[in-house]
Amino acid sequence: MTVASEETGALARALSATIEGEVRVDDATRAMYSTDASNYRHVPIAVVTPRSNADVLATLEVCAQRGLPVLPRGAGTSIGGQAANTAVIIDFTRHLDRVLDLDPEHATARVQPGLVLDRLRAAAAPHGLTFGPDPSTHNRCTLGGMIGNNACGSHSVAWGKTADNVRSLEIALADGTVLEVGPTPVDELERLCARGDRTGTLYRGLAALVERDADRIRAAFPSLPRRVSGYNLDALLPENGWNLARALVGSEGTCATVLSATVGLVASPAARSMAVLGFPDNVSAAEAVPALLGLPVLTVEGIDGKLVAALRARRGAAAVDADLPPGGAWLYLETGADTVEQAQELARRVAAVAPDVGATATVVGDPSHRRALWRIREEGAGLATRLADGSEAWSGWEDAAVPPDRLGGYLRDFEKLMEDHGRRGAVYGHFGDGCLHVRIDFPFTATDARHRYRRFLEEAADLVVEHGGSLSGEHGDGQARAELLPKMFPPHIISAFGEFKSAFDPEGRMNPHRVVDPAPLDADLRPVVAPPVLPTRAQLALHADGGDFAAATRRCVGVGKCLAPSGGVMCPSYRATREEKHSTRGRARLLFEMLAGDVITDGWRSTEVKDALDLCLGCKGCKTDCPVGVDMAAYKAEFLSKHYRNRRRPMSHYGMGALPRWLRFGALAPRVVNAVTSSRLAPLLKRIGGVAAERDIPKLAERTFRSWWTRRGGARPGGDPVVLWPDTFTNYFDPGPGRDAVAVLEELGYEVHLPSRSVCCGLTWYSTGQLGTAREKLSRTLDVLEPWLERGVPVVGLEPSCTAMLRADAAELLPDDPRVPALAACTRTFAELVGDHAALRGRRPGGGRVLTQVHCHQHADLGFDADRAVLGSVAGEVDVLEGGCCGLAGNFGFERDHYEVSVACGEHELLPAVRAASADTAIHADGFSCRTQIRQLTDRDPVHLATLTARELGVSGT
Repeated sequence: MTVASEETGALARALSATIEGEVRVDDATRAMYSTDASNYRHVPIAVVTPRSNADVLATLEVCAQRGLPVLPRGAGTSIGGQAANTAVIIDFTRHLDRVLDLDPEHATARVQPGLVLDRLRAAAAPHGLTFGPDPSTHNRCTLGGMIGNNACGSHSVAWGKTADNVRSLEIALADGTVLEVGPTPVDELERLCARGDRTGTLYRGLAALVERDADRIRAAFPSLPRRVSGYNLDALLPENGWNLARALVGSEGTCATVLSATVGLVASPAARSMAVLGFPDNVSAAEAVPALLGLPVLTVEGIDGKLVAALRARRGAAAVDADLPPGGAWLYLETGADTVEQAQELARRVAAVAPDVGATATVVGDPSHRRALWRIREEGAGLATRLADGSEAWSGWEDAAVPPDRLGGYLRDFEKLMEDHGRRGAVYGHFGDGCLHVRIDFPFTATDARHRYRRFLEEAADLVVEHGGSLSGEHGDGQARAELLPKMFPPHIISAFGEFKSAFDPEGRMNPHRVVDPAPLDADLRPVVAPPVLPTRAQLALHADGGDFAAATRRCVGVGKCLAPSGGVMCPSYRATREEKHSTRGRARLLFEMLAGDVITDGWRSTEVKDALDLCLGCKGCKTDCPVGVDMAAYKAEFLSKHYRNRRRPMSHYGMGALPRWLRFGALAPRVVNAVTSSRLAPLLKRIGGVAAERDIPKLAERTFRSWWTRRGGARPGGDPVVLWPDTFTNYFDPGPGRDAVAVLEELGYEVHLPSRSVCCGLTWYSTGQLGTAREKLSRTLDVLEPWLERGVPVVGLEPSCTAMLRADAAELLPDDPRVPALAACTRTFAELVGDHAALRGRRPGGGRVLTQVHCHQHADLGFDADRAVLGSVAGEVDVLEGGCCGLAGNFGFERDHYEVSVACGEHELLPAVRAASADTAIHADGFSCRTQIRQLTDRDPVHLATLTARELGVSGT
């Protein structure tokens, strides 16, 4: 379906005049909502974010008047394609996201459809309750989306699917009729059928369907724990309570719009532990499942060695290997009880079974270690999209389920099918329920991509049906599997599906061509229908994607971890605005559509892309937190370099983007500069330089770090030489950490040197997309450092962003310079160098408490383990803020129009923690931006790790 721009404009005006929520028909919004987490692309007509149920009903009425299709949508993380359509999308996540009522006595909750699952679990937790289904997307998926897909999760062996946990639904039909549905006793069914209104018509149609086809439904629906494909017609059987709510769960928005839901809660064990069993391969793990199902466990989750290899390739062996027993595949068997001791004992009982099923085993009781293991499983959908060798892998056949006792045979045959097609993929999933997830390296850029994709899916469907299974065990049918339903169900059941939908939606406007009258599974494939029309060779190396910017934009598969409201660093701008375009996912989609040139038509000159990237802090949180390693900071630099080629740039690029250049002049008369920047001329200077009016301009140090170094006589003879990197911020603004670093390093016996000439890593030019200048600066720096690099002398960084530039981003700018790998190998953080020294290892600190902020670039590129160890040696108690961003992020927070977002980012976690810290708690932040944000927005004066260490060792650089 296509809608002319005039009609779209009229629709927007009609909706805006009727509802209080937002109505968006702009190209950027439509581009961002053109896909979910699937392979499919459908540009929507409009996106509506209602503020009330009245807004939802008004939207349905306007769409009904115009005959327009409607798609109710949650977080947009559906993998089958059911959350993307050429329709008016109703996005519930922004406003209709509350727990309306929680009844601990009856263990129920009434929720709005946009409520994120983790918020429901947090509300239930004080009562010892939780919502049983827990998909890996639990920190951003919504209850409405879970109901639409019949989501399950890792604990389904204990607590079932969403359908098993829904008590009733408040729904709206396409014409605006509102009704409450749930279990329907015989007398009530008769009363409802006797009504003369739209509700009566609905119930009479469904009752007639069930009366006619009850025996056929009983015979056709396979008995297995994860049958999610098709409509739940079996829920309408008399023996199942004629439960219309459960029949609608998993209907993918094709029948009605959920306005609210009453769900059941389950008792959550007070303590948990885990037994991890190791097997030679996936088939061995699958074959062991039947013998394990009688054990007292909450989960039986399977992990493929290929998934672990993918994570190891991205984050190193330490991220995954510590608690995994020997093997090439693993099963996670979680236990729960009232006490830790009881949970541990249950886990030991489970582990004792390992020899009987040919497995190794370990018991993991430490909560942090269990979280690390669960992270592998929860990020599987993202990790599996890039194999260990960097190859792209895709969804499409990622969700089949078979009876658990047939899982081993099915998996063996499935791996043979992949081998026959020349395909690869990492298998993982809910082995205890017979449900497998896999991402497969479909050749979507090949000329015969559609044919090869179709042939594989058709043969895979035949295989799962042969094993008595379901096309979908959790993710739903969507566009990926609905066309294959006739392989699983006989013709009369397929016809019954059509009747079921028509009873609710006779005009076929609710999320059309999903489940019923399905769109072809090989149509609308994103890489096929929207190939790049712009040159995609990047100026940056983009090593992970072979220098191909198109491949980089395809990294985002829509799993939406960047939408999580907390945890990790990604994505601070989304957390501040809750706008899709300010998420990593939204930006990646805009870049993809920019290359395609269909919706975003201005190419590298696109204002839509520029505006979305404007609030990207360049924090690099996504580089580590995103399961597929989207590096939006690099993509932003690449875009800005092309967007402003041969064009005038913003004044902030000339000012703050070239900050090291101006500071060299300012350092000649720092007192004069400080006087001017704090005088009545400051507002004018800020306007000229593109600086936010609300910001104070940091004062220059009266003596630079290099000047202090020269006056003290330079290097002093000592032991092993090290080169201390005099970054711009330490040198010109805050020399104290530099002086303290020299004192500490010399106290530990090192011979400290500074580069013989002025050096710069090029960071400020890089972050503003001035890549040519950044290369020049970095190349000159390599000339200066080359003699040290040839000798393998450590280059010690104090400023995390500059240190990360030397270790990681230099290779993006100068991939062919043979000195760059040597620079990366020699670059050390202050903590990495001093933490290895005997004087600090195992040291008992004198006392004191420290609150520490992990710099975003340290989180992304450098790691924090060494810093954690040094802090443990110099402080009695250390409280580490693992997530969030300071919000200043180099030049970002100083730029005009960024102040509010910058402050909001800081207020998310850092600033409240700083204000809550006791007066005798030291505030530690290694980044100059972090320290500046804290100084300007609180009354505390943070310190660098070098200063903390100097204090503990009783030395000083002053």
